[in-house]
Amino acid sequence: MPGSNIADVYFRAHDGVELAFREIGEGRPVVLLHGYISTARVNWLTPGHAAKLAAGGFRVILPDLRGHGDSAKPHDPDAYPPDVLADDGFALLEHLELTDYDLAGYSLGGRTVVRMLARGARPGRAIVAGMGLSGITEVDPAERFRRVLANPGISRRGSADWRVDRFLRSVGGDPVALLRILDTGVGTAADDLARIEAPVLVVTGDEDAYHASAPALAASFAHGEAVTVAGDHMSAVANPELGAVMAEFLSRVTFRSF
Repeated sequence: MPGSNIADVYFRAHDGVELAFREIGEGRPVVLLHGYISTARVNWLTPGHAAKLAAGGFRVILPDLRGHGDSAKPHDPDAYPPDVLADDGFALLEHLELTDYDLAGYSLGGRTVVRMLARGARPGRAIVAGMGLSGITEVDPAERFRRVLANPGISRRGSADWRVDRFLRSVGGDPVALLRILDTGVGTAADDLARIEAPVLVVTGDEDAYHASAPALAASFAHGEAVTVAGDHMSAVANPELGAVMAEFLSRVTFRSF
């Protein structure tokens, strides 16, 4: 498995919660944020995306989000205030003393990238994958996730809920912590999107429900572009084409200096 021997490193978020990350490669830093219920290993290491970026001359930094993977999974509701994942992203940048870097994320990670940009993060370039405008300006009620997480293990085999439940079990997800994460979402207004100055690549699978509003998301940024890869929301992130288009964007587009 690609990246299976990369050791975790830990740091403290602003509220003291212990969070995990790992690194691969050397060069310009790029921080990759994974999707909901998933982990950095599942989204970025196993499909080979991180290795591809590392081979292209990047220092790839791979955190596990709060409540996910090897990071702490507190059950206290106070550990999940609005926008806490963006807070954690800023804490990681501070911990690593990163001022000149790129930033990318898939699904929940992509949403977190946008929240960081809207709140003043200044990466040279950014990638928002597995997201469209509809998932950025509004907070998804995520009823399916709430239903599965509140009642794990009882979904009808073969159903959409069962596929979520199967993925939850495959990554060893903590249902209580993941339910808390759903309450941290914050929408981003169109005016805030327009003020983001970094070049932004929006990538979605051609069968992803977010694909329809991905061009509108790209158009909302001052310097945005949209690209499509094959797959739905779950399969596109494992498609090697995703890593290829990310690498191509980061090699082609001149990063903005702040």
